[in-house]
Amino acid sequence: MKKMYDIGCRMYDGLVSYTSNTLHHTSRISLLVIVVSLSSCLSTKRLGINQYILTAQTVKGNRTISRENLESLIPQKPNRRVLGLPITPPLWFYQLGLRRYNREAAVQELQAKTNEFEQQSQQLADQPRALKKLNKQYGRKLKRLRLKAEEGNWLMRSLGEPPSYFAEADAKANATKMQKYLSDKGFFNAKTSYTLDTIRRSQIRVNYLIRENEGFYLRNINYQIADPRIDSIVRQSFDQSKLKVGERFDFENMSGERLRIESLLRDRGYYTFSRQYIRATDVDTIRRGNARRYLEGAEPGDSTRRTVDVAILIANPPGKSSHPIYHIGDVDVQISPNIDLATSGQPTMMNPLDTAKRNGITYMLSGRDISLRLLESKILLRPNQLYSQTNFRDTQRQLFMLNQFKYINLNFIDTTNRRLHALITASPLDKYEATAEGGATGLFYQGQGYPGGFGSLIFRVRNMFGGLETFETSVRYGVEAQTGFVPDPNNFNKVVYASQELGVSSSLIFPQMLLPGRFRFRFTPYAPRTQVSLSFNNTFRPDFRRSLLRATMAYNWQTTPAKQFNFLIADINLINAGDGTNKVISQAFYDQLLALRSQGSTIYLNFFRRSLSSSFSFAYTYNTNTPGQNRQANFFRTVLESGGTTLNFFSDKTVSQWSEENGGIGVQLYKFLRASFDYRHYIPIRSRTTLAFRVNTGLAYGYGPGGGPVPYEKLFFAGGSNSVRAWLPRRLGPGSAFPYQSGDPSKPAIDTLTGQFKYLFEQPGNILIEGSAELRGRLFHLGADINGAVFIDAGNVWAFRSRSATTDQPRAGSIFQFDSFLPQIAVGTGVGLRIDFSFFVIRFDGGIKVWDPARKYTNEKGEIVDQRFILPKFSLAKLSSGPNPLVINFGVGYPF
Repeated sequence: MKKMYDIGCRMYDGLVSYTSNTLHHTSRISLLVIVVSLSSCLSTKRLGINQYILTAQTVKGNRTISRENLESLIPQKPNRRVLGLPITPPLWFYQLGLRRYNREAAVQELQAKTNEFEQQSQQLADQPRALKKLNKQYGRKLKRLRLKAEEGNWLMRSLGEPPSYFAEADAKANATKMQKYLSDKGFFNAKTSYTLDTIRRSQIRVNYLIRENEGFYLRNINYQIADPRIDSIVRQSFDQSKLKVGERFDFENMSGERLRIESLLRDRGYYTFSRQYIRATDVDTIRRGNARRYLEGAEPGDSTRRTVDVAILIANPPGKSSHPIYHIGDVDVQISPNIDLATSGQPTMMNPLDTAKRNGITYMLSGRDISLRLLESKILLRPNQLYSQTNFRDTQRQLFMLNQFKYINLNFIDTTNRRLHALITASPLDKYEATAEGGATGLFYQGQGYPGGFGSLIFRVRNMFGGLETFETSVRYGVEAQTGFVPDPNNFNKVVYASQELGVSSSLIFPQMLLPGRFRFRFTPYAPRTQVSLSFNNTFRPDFRRSLLRATMAYNWQTTPAKQFNFLIADINLINAGDGTNKVISQAFYDQLLALRSQGSTIYLNFFRRSLSSSFSFAYTYNTNTPGQNRQANFFRTVLESGGTTLNFFSDKTVSQWSEENGGIGVQLYKFLRASFDYRHYIPIRSRTTLAFRVNTGLAYGYGPGGGPVPYEKLFFAGGSNSVRAWLPRRLGPGSAFPYQSGDPSKPAIDTLTGQFKYLFEQPGNILIEGSAELRGRLFHLGADINGAVFIDAGNVWAFRSRSATTDQPRAGSIFQFDSFLPQIAVGTGVGLRIDFSFFVIRFDGGIKVWDPARKYTNEKGEIVDQRFILPKFSLAKLSSGPNPLVINFGVGYPF
């Protein structure tokens, strides 16, 4: 074995020395042997005697406490392996880069460049512009050299991973920490140990063995509070206590109770109170009286369960008989663009300010005409009121969410006589602001890429009328490739068109509820906003032209950082459609809509004539997911919408007469109900690995005249970068209906060369059901974090049977039915690549079809073809030309 190991090392050295050589393998087995040999060589080349690389560690035997919680106590991270094999590519790259790395030379280079920068900085000390340019120039160089000196060369940092050496002292310390953690969770008699398994000569696995034994449960909780007033406050809040009799003892709940009491008292004027005054003075685990209390029904469980009595002491400050209570004294607000922070951290005024007083608050303003009434509604601190930590934090949050200030500081600068002098300082953002944005888009269809792009100009005015309003207007123009509804009749291979979009939108945001009466003041603690918007969007395509004029008015408020509400009181849409830029394609599209109409579809109403839809909606969002933090979190959003509600005061016959082009206004009117639910759950697996789940569903029901059509924008679609990624955007469904040949809905549209279905046009539906699971993890760093993903998606859309379609037959398989919808759920899987620049994420997903419900049809010979399980038809040799091609989706941000 030793001889074989030396041969493997010499083979690797030869490959490194002669880079022109190429490796020819005769079989996969021989390649695997070489790879394993290289792994052994690279992993052990620099190891000393009795040194091991830590490549695996497991936790076994735990029953109640989760494995993830116990593993989080282990600071050592093993070197990553491939599929559990003793192959460690990141370690290879690290050691390969280490062969060409000289840390001493890197440190010397960094020091030399730093000295050079300091010398040039001194020469330009009186030239601010030149000094700023020098800082920018050397900043990048010094950052790069510092990374090289601290973390190694590019190969070591980006593709490599430093070796994780095993030390038995670490394993002993980790076992001890686990035992303490189990004790803190109520398992006072828990035992922990570890065993070691060697994987090949140089690698080792640590197995941590857990024996929890019986847990201890709370029997009595005794509070000993020296301050009578605090005693009264705390005992009145026992229903909110984190400690409950009968529950297992948990030190985390004990800490939570201390934090709860601290927050409770700080909201009652106890400004200086700290959780350090709260101590558990006695934890008694004697089992006396268990059987009697169990038989009398005074304690849940059995007579053998372990119990614990806890005594909690809330002490007074040393030498005092009670805790001091504080009130708010003077409240000063300073808002000026000239505020500067002195070395002491206190604001200093560079110019005099205009002073005004309102309801006990002193305002010192300069340069801006700001409504004191609105500003006062955001400040929850008032003279002579008891100090409240919640009011302090909510004041900061309310002012920050105005989006009017560069920075906001809230400090107490004087606490004499138990009165807190509050000083709020803020510097306003620029009144006028203009920004330009742009980006690239792309469509990958049947092996070909079609580029596109967009650009926008945004102009913003803050505090427009002196009431802290924000006015924003934007202009956007984009050209992107999209698959058309129909192919070009003169060239059936041309199905990708250039779509142009020109849009103008304006909005005015008020930092309050624009409601009559005093009811609007009920929302003041919840950072309310009223937004009024007007937009116009025009889309030009070869097959159709469509313009949308939209006016909205919405109320928004946020009760907690995780809970947000949105009430869209008015959403009015005037839609006008017409011929596209290519007459031949436009006529073919017109004929296609007529064919769909003959099957009972009402989609033609959205393209043949003008339409008007009005609605109101209510949305609730609950989100505990924080960007940049890998922790367990949930996201839930539901939207309920009612359209054309006021039309219910009139009969369907009257509404139909209004819609007629002869004698009416000639505009299609809609009445509909719509609901959608989106739930996401995030589970951290490792520090940079997350398992994410999503369930998304919706229902759109039209009940107006003419079969109850639903506006096209309110229908649901499946497929694309944020849906089932193995299908092109909006091309999946409805149900098991297949894309058919023009003029013959009974024959599927199949490319004779590739065997692919021709998903040419969008497939709307009234019902949406979809779900996804995705495993995300960091691969390496290359200018940005390069993250990988493996995902599986499932879902589809379905149609309702139209009330007017009593004689016309809808497309087979497109109608939702409870006894047949499960086999109609499409399934796709794939891998993804995410380039994370921290401020935005560029995403590429490659998906392939696993189950295509449309692949069951009758061919020209009258035979039933069932190819719904289409995964075996995927081939790496035919990524884009096979019957199951790789579908590439491009997106910005994570899919969910």
